[in-house]
Amino acid sequence: MKYCSSCGRTVTYRVPLHDNRERAVCDSCGRVHYRNPLVVVGCIPERNGRVLLCKRAIEPRYGKWTLPAGFMELGETVAGGAARETLEESLATVELGRLFALVDVIDAGQVHLFYTGKLVSDYGAGEETLEAGLFAENEIPWDEIAFRSVAFALRKFFEDRDGPVHVHELRRTHRSQPS
Repeated sequence: MKYCSSCGRTVTYRVPLHDNRERAVCDSCGRVHYRNPLVVVGCIPERNGRVLLCKRAIEPRYGKWTLPAGFMELGETVAGGAARETLEESLATVELGRLFALVDVIDAGQVHLFYTGKLVSDYGAGEETLEAGLFAENEIPWDEIAFRSVAFALRKFFEDRDGPVHVHELRRTHRSQPS
């Protein structure tokens, strides 16, 4: 950020009074601009032991498989965002269950939240999806999963469908891996 979103003047990066982190501070009006993690919400839609996956029609990871998920919008709940993203990406309606997994994706500045969900409608390919399909655990294209957070959530789902919320932290390793 170079300019203040309030007055348009330049910002300087410094630690504001009574703070402990460097922030973009407007040189003119003094507004402090905070950068906080983005929230990604989604679900694991299930029908008869099979989960619904979507093949991405957008970057990043075009052509890779993922769970229906995306950025939470202002004015919606976490659960509402998960249901909306499922409908947008897979044209499917779900009855959301419990919060199942929380993944801190540190290097991307994101928090990913996944719910369980009962698939209660037909499904298809939404605007951001090339194709959608139901997969049993042994049919999942594990080498073609778009994001490590999705692979984590899927593995935990099949390991422990009725267990606690699974919390995980992802950081980059020495070699470049997608988050």
